[in-house]
Amino acid sequence: MSSHDKIAVIDFGGQYAHLIATKVRRLSVLAEILQPEDRAEAFAPFKGIILSGSPALSAYDEDSAYDKRIFDLPIPILGFCFGHQEIAKHYGGQVEHTQREYGPAILEIRGQSPIFKGLGPEETVWMSHGDTVTVLPPGFQEVGISLAAKDAPPHRNAAIASEAMRRYGFQYHPEVDDTLNGEAMLRNFVVDICGCRQDWTMDLFGEEEGARLREKAGGRGVFLLASGGVDSTVCAVLLGRALGPRQVHLLHIDNGLMRKGESAQVVAEFHKRGLGENLHFADASGRFLGALEGVVEPEKKRRIIGDTFIDVFRDEASRLDLSGCLLAQGTIYPDTVETGGTRRADTIKTHHNRVPVIEEMIRQGLVVEPLAELYKVEVRELGEALGLPEDLVWRHPFPGPGLGIRLLCSDGVPTEAAPDAGDALKRVLEPLGLHGGILPVRSVGVKADLRSYEQPVMIWGGLPWSGAEALAARVFQEVPGVNRCAVDLTGKGFSTARPLAATVTRERLDLLREADALVMEGLRRHGLYRTVWQCPTVLVPLELDGRGREFVVIRPVLSERAMTARPALLPPALLEELRDAIMALPGVSGAAVDVTTKPPGTIEWE
Repeated sequence: MSSHDKIAVIDFGGQYAHLIATKVRRLSVLAEILQPEDRAEAFAPFKGIILSGSPALSAYDEDSAYDKRIFDLPIPILGFCFGHQEIAKHYGGQVEHTQREYGPAILEIRGQSPIFKGLGPEETVWMSHGDTVTVLPPGFQEVGISLAAKDAPPHRNAAIASEAMRRYGFQYHPEVDDTLNGEAMLRNFVVDICGCRQDWTMDLFGEEEGARLREKAGGRGVFLLASGGVDSTVCAVLLGRALGPRQVHLLHIDNGLMRKGESAQVVAEFHKRGLGENLHFADASGRFLGALEGVVEPEKKRRIIGDTFIDVFRDEASRLDLSGCLLAQGTIYPDTVETGGTRRADTIKTHHNRVPVIEEMIRQGLVVEPLAELYKVEVRELGEALGLPEDLVWRHPFPGPGLGIRLLCSDGVPTEAAPDAGDALKRVLEPLGLHGGILPVRSVGVKADLRSYEQPVMIWGGLPWSGAEALAARVFQEVPGVNRCAVDLTGKGFSTARPLAATVTRERLDLLREADALVMEGLRRHGLYRTVWQCPTVLVPLELDGRGREFVVIRPVLSERAMTARPALLPPALLEELRDAIMALPGVSGAAVDVTTKPPGTIEWE
């Protein structure tokens, strides 16, 4: 590790702090996360420092707590959003709560700063802030202004620089994919300004992580709950390479929440990978469904599924005399950041591998998570480096709680829309000749790094698919209390929508399995399985105009790291096929496709 040039990323708690490190690592440069509590001396071995954004802190009229002596170090520093404001304030500038910006903006580059080497005069960037640098510090130049649109008033000091001190600040987030040339900006800082050697690779990560696993495990066995998804499979193969197949025990649990025919496929696949020697299978579907009986609330479902996983694991470990083993998990970074697993991240939703019993085992040093610093795209790269086949590495992500979080439940009590929400929706849609309604249910979302639990909107009436994402963005801006937008595939819309009392049952799961299989087969048939990053199918217990009991939502998204996502606009021919096939299933009241970005909606509905 010490032989590599390194960049330090100070985590002020934004969802994107680890995404910064990931983007740096994709430049073949090692990045490490440090905390504001770390003393300045800890930063001395690094070639540069990046200050992250923050959902909770404000550089405006606040003395943020971290060691300001980092600014005395003779190494370059770059700040994003809150970090940008901190740099300006430290060197004598002013920050005020004057101008909010959210979403895409046009950055007009001024001057010839090396931070923008090779870029055009205008760049698309991603904003998410409420504070602004209003006065430049002495010795700094304004090297970029931003515009929300061509005719919008400019946002000054969107990018600032002191070439003499090698201090730079971006009001926007270059680390997110929505900043189209953000990686080039990071390359200019990391490689050219900081002078880092590009000698860190995913192959090397596999070797170094293998060494860490051998050191932690010693002679102990390692027990992995292996779902068969990309994360757990890559984790299993990495454990097998590092420790040998005899030291690795795999347990696949059929929790009754799997896709159609999935458990049989998973067991066969692990045998193909040479990991069948200590592969154990447990059909615990009855146990899981019994524990979920009568449960409606999403977070409670997640916790029950996670706790039951651990209960089954402990029972199986005891039965197999594996109680002395460490527990391995295929946890990846979005799992921990969305669960508030970093020190400052807000809880967006609880993942089954971050329930309290797991947290206690982590504190006791009984858990190994070799993928915990990686995003999905990096897990896939590691899988390819380990020699796994393309069809397995590029399988769609599947959540640990399985179909349990795609099967929405309800007590039958409708959720009331926010005041003026219905009228606001009409004001958006009527001039376009469209219709819509607010569904009387809620789904989880994320706004400004915080969890939102709000209502979906459904739209119908001839909307061009090419304009669906832009229209959804208008809805989120102008309609209060909504965080998700779906387009009706049937064209019928609804006059009345009534939620029905429903919980997790085998019958509902079987219906969801059939709908999910139709969607997956359709994507493969149209050659879109690799293009679409993930496509959850969701079942909502909703009666529309007195017909049916289950409302089906298709949620195709484009993403790389699951921290942000855009809707994948499926071709009309495929949507028509899916509509006809889904509406032919028993008890289905309607079908829609979700066209929500993340944020404000998470990828999953729960």
